[in-house]
Amino acid sequence: MKVLVINSGSSSIKYQLFDMSDKTVLAKGLLEQIGEAESRLTHRSLTRVGDSVEVTRKQPVTNHQVGFQLIGDVLNQSGAVGDSSELFGIGHRVVHGGEAFQTPALIDEKVVTAIRALIPLAPLHNPANLAGIEVALKFAPRVPQVAVFDTAFHQSVPPQAFRYALPNDLYHDHNVRRYGFHGTSHFYVAKQAAGYLKRALASLNLITLHLGNGASVTAIANGKSVDTSMGMTPLEGLIMGTRSGDIDPAIIFYLGRQTGLAPDEIESLLNKNSGLKGICGLNDMRAIAQSAAEGDASARLAIEMYCYRIKKYIGAYHAVLGDVDALVFTGGIGENAANIRLRSCEGLSCFGIEVDAKRNQLKSKTSGAIQSDRSRVKILVVPTDEELEIAVQTIAKIRSLS
Repeated sequence: MKVLVINSGSSSIKYQLFDMSDKTVLAKGLLEQIGEAESRLTHRSLTRVGDSVEVTRKQPVTNHQVGFQLIGDVLNQSGAVGDSSELFGIGHRVVHGGEAFQTPALIDEKVVTAIRALIPLAPLHNPANLAGIEVALKFAPRVPQVAVFDTAFHQSVPPQAFRYALPNDLYHDHNVRRYGFHGTSHFYVAKQAAGYLKRALASLNLITLHLGNGASVTAIANGKSVDTSMGMTPLEGLIMGTRSGDIDPAIIFYLGRQTGLAPDEIESLLNKNSGLKGICGLNDMRAIAQSAAEGDASARLAIEMYCYRIKKYIGAYHAVLGDVDALVFTGGIGENAANIRLRSCEGLSCFGIEVDAKRNQLKSKTSGAIQSDRSRVKILVVPTDEELEIAVQTIAKIRSLS
């Protein structure tokens, strides 16, 4: 049973092809620089004997339609899939589902129209996601296609957590509220944590921390999201690679008056030139850690600020949940940066949270525990796999309609 998962960006297409009978990745790839003079496709696939083969193509790719044609040709030539008739389904990552989508949706004209209507809420993401959907529908019109929304898992968040203290009509007429993102990842690692702990997800209270270039934390009560750090957009919350996270909103007006920056320029500053990059000039945590080790004061400050913000959210969400069964670290930083995990949990023994320094050196592609023997709260490192979760949800949606 083959499922193709597509994550379409404004100038890129990321994809994975799964054999869902055993969840094997048959092929994966990334097409970059769509619309530029020379685009690059990097494609990896499994041979019949289980070896991995990489193919790189460099050529002009003028738009997403040409891009999908190229990807289809490479999938065919690599033997991963003959034609679209071999596909059970195609799953699409869609960043913003608003209040319209609380679960995955089988894509039809109404769903496409609804996703298009949500573009004002995610102008940087939904147009690209939609472009991928529309082209895929043309290339594989007979294959069921499913939209899986980053925001869907957070639709269980109650009004006291998702509303902002703004006039009511801004919510009712303009959809101003917290939506949250990374929901597919938070849901996936929560399920993995439940399996590791040998508990039903519905019986668990978790704090899940997705720490990558984008970062968010979610409070999960009895298996459901009840609060999350990202807001109406992915800008709110934790300090990220290039995003500021939480700031005083009056700073925006102050910058406009003092610097003459236009609103679009301030928006770009907060999203692309702030966060870790704004503090120390770097947005890769590995490079920042190296600079800090070499004595760079701004890199050290960036790490201190980053961990301090995480610690504040852990404390806040512990208060929201009352009892916490486990912290779950995931994402590129959460899975690999032992020092970040350690420093983010320092001083939290009063909450029953204590990392074991030796266990924290865990380097594994599977889930593991890093808490000390004295820690009341389990502390887990769980690798995320958003593409696999999209494939799982795609199959479940298609089967639910048969």
